[in-house]
Amino acid sequence: MELNIAVLPGDGIGPEISEQGVAVMSAVCKKFGHEVNYAYALCGADAIDKVGDPFPEETFQICQEADAVLFSAVGDPKFDNNPTAKVRPEQGLLAMRKKLGLFANIRPVQTFKCLLHKSPLRAELVEGADFLCIRELTGGMYFGEKYQDNEKAYDTNMYTRPEIERILKVGFEYAMKRRKHLTVVDKANVLASSRLWRQIAQEMAPQYPEVKTDYMYVDNAAMRMIQEPTFFDVMVTENTFGDILTDEGSCISGSMGLLPSASTGESTPVFEPIHGSWPQAKGLNIANPLAQILSVAMLFEYFDCKEEGALIREAVDASLDANVRTPEIQVEGGAKYGTKEVGAWIVNYINEKSK
Repeated sequence: MELNIAVLPGDGIGPEISEQGVAVMSAVCKKFGHEVNYAYALCGADAIDKVGDPFPEETFQICQEADAVLFSAVGDPKFDNNPTAKVRPEQGLLAMRKKLGLFANIRPVQTFKCLLHKSPLRAELVEGADFLCIRELTGGMYFGEKYQDNEKAYDTNMYTRPEIERILKVGFEYAMKRRKHLTVVDKANVLASSRLWRQIAQEMAPQYPEVKTDYMYVDNAAMRMIQEPTFFDVMVTENTFGDILTDEGSCISGSMGLLPSASTGESTPVFEPIHGSWPQAKGLNIANPLAQILSVAMLFEYFDCKEEGALIREAVDASLDANVRTPEIQVEGGAKYGTKEVGAWIVNYINEKSK
C-alpha cells in the first residue's frame, strides 16, 4: 500500500511530537512493506507568522490531495492574551474541519492498568473504562452566526436535520462494532436544538434494534463520567458539549498526553492528539508523544491495517510497562525519558519485533 500523508506539526510542542509520530509511521511502513510519502504544511500561529493565515490555501490543497493528515497542535499565548486579535491559530483548526468536511470527531477514552494511580479518580472507578466520545464537529455555536459589540454578544447554536442524522449514524455504527450501547447527550429540557437532536435519535433508533439507546442531559453526563465512567460505551453529542465532555474524559486516563483522536467526514481524515500546543514546554523535550503515536495507530486502523495499528498499541503498552515514560507519568524514582527518547524506544521496539 502507498500512503500519502500531509503532516501539520503546528505550534508549541507540535513539531516535537510530530517528529515521533512520523518516525513510528515510517518504521511500521518499512516493516509491513508499505510506501509512505510525507508532505509538510503550515498551520496555526506558525502559519500566521509566516503567511498571515492560520490555514493557508496551499495547506488546504496539500491536505485535500493526501490520503490522511497527521496533525499535532496549534495555539500560542500571544494570541490567547489578546482578545482583540482578528486572526487566531484556532481559526485554522476550524477552517480545516470545515473545508475538509470533518463532521465527526472520534475520541477514545481508555485507561492503562499501569497508570490507574495517575487518574484523579479512584482506581476502582476508572479501571476498565473504555468508551468513545463522538462529537459533531462542523455545526452548532462554533460555526453559527455571531455578533459582538461592547454591550452584547451572541453565538447561534443551529443544527439541521441532515447534520444531525449523519453524526447519529456514525454513533450507531460505532456502537454496533462495540458493546452495542449508545448514549445520546443533549440539553433537550432547555434547548430547541437539543430537542431536534433527541427527536431524530428516537426516529433512527429502531433502525438499530441491537443497540441499547439511552438519552442523557449534558450536565448529568458530565457527572456520570466522573461517578461511573464504565457506564459508557459510545457517546454522541453536538459540537460545544462534545468539546467540553471530551476534555473531561481525557482526564480519566491520568494524562492528556495519552489519548488520540480522529476527525472524519467528506474528505481527507485527520488524526491528532487531543491535547493542545503546551507552549510552555516547547523545546524542553518533556512532551508526551504517546497521543500522537496512538493517532498513527488510529490512522492505520482507518485504512483497515489492523496488524499495523495493533503493533503500535503493543509498543506503547510495552513502553509504559517498562517505565519508559515522560515526566508527567513516570513512576517515582524512575529513569528520565524525554519526548525523543520515548519515541526512539517505541521505534526500536517496532523494528525488533518479528511479524
